[in-house]
Amino acid sequence: MENGSIELPCKPEEERRIVQELTAKAEANLRQGNLYYAISNRWFMSWQRYTGQVEDAYPFDDQSGSLTSNSKDRPGPIDNSDIVANGEDNKDNDPQLLRTLEERRDYVLVPQEVWEKLLKWYKGGPGLPRKMISVGDQQKQFCVEVFPLCLRLIDSRNQNEVVIRLSKKASLHDLYEKVCRLKGLDLEKACIWDYFNKQKQTILISSDQSLEEANLQMDQDILLEVATDVYGMDSTGNGLALVPVEPIRSPFSIAGGPTMSEGYSTGYSSNLYQRSTLTSTSGDMEDGYDSFKPVARGDRDGLAGLQNLGNTCFMNSAIQCLVHTPHLAEYFLKDYSDEINRENPLGMHGELALAFGELLRKLWSSGRTPVAPRAFKGKLARFAPQFSGYNQHDSQELLAFLLDGLHEDLNRVKQKPYFETKDSDSRPDEEVADEYWRYHKARNDSVIVDICQGQYKSTLVCPLCEKISITFDPFMYLSLPLPSTATRSLTITVFYGDGSGLPMPFTVTVLKQGCLKDLAQALGTACCLCSNEYLLLAEVYEHRIYRYLENPSEPLATIKDDEVIVAYRLPKRESGSTRLEICHRYQETEKKLFLTPLVTLLEEPQSGSDIDIAVERILLPLRRKPFSSSTTIQSSSSENGSSLPDEQMKSSTQLEPVTQSTDIEPERISSPELSFRLCITDEKGLRCKPIVKDDSPIKFGRLVKVMLDWTEKENQLYDASYLKDLPEVHKTGILAKKTKQEAISLFSCLDSFLKEEPLGPDDMWYCPRCKEHRQATKKLDLWRLPDVLVFHLKRFSYSRWLKNKLDTFVNFPIHNLDLSKYVKCKDVSESSHVYELYAISNHYGGLGGGHYSAYCKLIDENRWYHFDDAHVSPVNESEIKTSAAYVLFYQRVKTESNGTLGEPSRVRRAS
Repeated sequence: MENGSIELPCKPEEERRIVQELTAKAEANLRQGNLYYAISNRWFMSWQRYTGQVEDAYPFDDQSGSLTSNSKDRPGPIDNSDIVANGEDNKDNDPQLLRTLEERRDYVLVPQEVWEKLLKWYKGGPGLPRKMISVGDQQKQFCVEVFPLCLRLIDSRNQNEVVIRLSKKASLHDLYEKVCRLKGLDLEKACIWDYFNKQKQTILISSDQSLEEANLQMDQDILLEVATDVYGMDSTGNGLALVPVEPIRSPFSIAGGPTMSEGYSTGYSSNLYQRSTLTSTSGDMEDGYDSFKPVARGDRDGLAGLQNLGNTCFMNSAIQCLVHTPHLAEYFLKDYSDEINRENPLGMHGELALAFGELLRKLWSSGRTPVAPRAFKGKLARFAPQFSGYNQHDSQELLAFLLDGLHEDLNRVKQKPYFETKDSDSRPDEEVADEYWRYHKARNDSVIVDICQGQYKSTLVCPLCEKISITFDPFMYLSLPLPSTATRSLTITVFYGDGSGLPMPFTVTVLKQGCLKDLAQALGTACCLCSNEYLLLAEVYEHRIYRYLENPSEPLATIKDDEVIVAYRLPKRESGSTRLEICHRYQETEKKLFLTPLVTLLEEPQSGSDIDIAVERILLPLRRKPFSSSTTIQSSSSENGSSLPDEQMKSSTQLEPVTQSTDIEPERISSPELSFRLCITDEKGLRCKPIVKDDSPIKFGRLVKVMLDWTEKENQLYDASYLKDLPEVHKTGILAKKTKQEAISLFSCLDSFLKEEPLGPDDMWYCPRCKEHRQATKKLDLWRLPDVLVFHLKRFSYSRWLKNKLDTFVNFPIHNLDLSKYVKCKDVSESSHVYELYAISNHYGGLGGGHYSAYCKLIDENRWYHFDDAHVSPVNESEIKTSAAYVLFYQRVKTESNGTLGEPSRVRRAS
């Protein structure tokens, strides 16, 4: 049936199919102006569970004990009250989302067609339509504008305030029309001012310029002035100048506003308000500001803060570190106009460098008055749309973009020559390194390269043919991992997948920041894993497999202390084997409960008899048999469901010789008196079918799940206590050993960065000798160090499973950081390898609600200051070492052979 002809009510799987088709169709036709609707993730998840779009981890119903169709109750009406401001009490015709929401955590966005279908099926609401917009100048990206621009309109006639919401892509003409419609005014009589910080900045001229280009910020004020019929007077009685005065102009439009010609705007139609903007007081960048006039040293202050424009602390922190880099400050405070490269296709036509230069000058020459970086943020959003909007971002990612963008905008090379890199061919490292550096400088020559770029040596070795490849690559900063000194103890229960022994718990110790591969290796050593076996890890919840842990790179941090993790010893198989997962149910009074599943491998199974034999084989160690030793097992252990002590488990294993061999004939383990009730399910547990214990052929897939119902006979012949209560990963209590994260040094981070290690499976190297991609080993060495050395401490880790932050304290030197032993270049003409700290970008808190600030040193004062957005305060040098340090900025100091110790080196200017 076609989508439009489906009659209600639809089946769950039909609803899912329709929504998937409509979503795919919308994603294939992305364009600006498309409507998307926000839906509460709480309601949407219930709909996904109902339609089977989210696999339920537990396909078996606890209450009845019977297999269900993985279905949930049909959700009620769409309820968006938890994501709307004022919740259920909101009566607004245009309800707004809470600003603190995050996509996919709190809400989802669905195409208009999907919303209309869901609304038809379920009713409810309210509807929260949002338009798709195009962001970025160089690389167009489509995104949904979830939070439109909110502006507080202040009427100068009575000081009334009203909130106006428009897309940031709306034009100033759209703003005028909405204001005039709201106030009942003629368009010609309205004049709207940019009233940021409640001060007149510039007149917003009715034109096609967008609100984003006009640098209007979220929640800022705009001022409405209305012309009266009295000639030359506005509504407040103030005289209006009728003769336009030509403003002082810069040849560059830094603030992104409309260009002015002879004092008149090309896009403004009213004669009355064609006037000078000289009344602008504290705009971010005035038209009259001279972009390149050198700032005298006596006029410099450097203690101005940056206003937070809405989660822009990440930007403020990075900017303060850069503007307090002595080399950069000296460069941008002088005339740098000759080095702006507007022709570079990799740059931003010089606009980013101009915007940064003007902001730096503003910060150094405005005294201690906080600066609002509105124009700079506007440029940033244009050229780096990933930083647009009002979400929190990463200061290091912004720093990387700024350094690269400034380099391209200031690249002295107008036409980049082409060079073909050559293999080292056993040539001396010095010769190869100089050749690579000459090639790099021939294409990249800017103040950023002069002071911020170094060179490292990269050595790759093929693990098969031992081919060695050496390259010398430039770097702008060094991203250092934080080696963990803290360990973690985990208790894992190991099951034998071939029925050769009883389950056994093992406690292993691994690095806290390790991954599943580390856990599997430690556990394999503890349980004496054979070379032809492997461990299949699984997370068990309520005695059912919640998920298999099969990705070796998954971090151990995803495993919580109160979880139950099991491991199945399985033989290695090339192909053709089927994984058999055996789930258990047993009757306890009037309720059916579950036991921990068992997993084994079937070699090319054909019929139900193969499953029956495999089930009896894997249950064989649990058989209650007479012991040939005086050691006995208390029957109470099976009655109360508790696990046996380790000593008793070992004894029982040793005293049942029949369990030690897997080469047992089926006839020996079959028991005619047993009445196992087995049923087979599909992979999702949606359907079940009784297994006929004969040779009737069955179609098998890679995974087969079966359900085994324990009867009273099985309970008498088998000990199910081993499958009941399993130990948690980490049991808190008296015996629990707490691990403490120790402090680490910056040198240990650098050692970890430079150590030899194999490439990852997703980063294979193409060996020119083998003509194949190989998992080569890679070794990095520092070769040439820059005047400004930036260290990025990798505190954040992101994966499909987890976002994590390390609050490890890194002990870094403030003075005399000597890196001589790390530099492999032995050229005596090389500069000093001793550095001094001058700035830190800090990150406090977690991933969701974190905050950035900066510590910067004013070299001339030899004093440190804390830059926390608009607030600037002095700080003692002894206080700047914290666990919040995220990006460290060092500058080279001269040694005694080249000058006075501690004197910063000067920037190298190209002729």
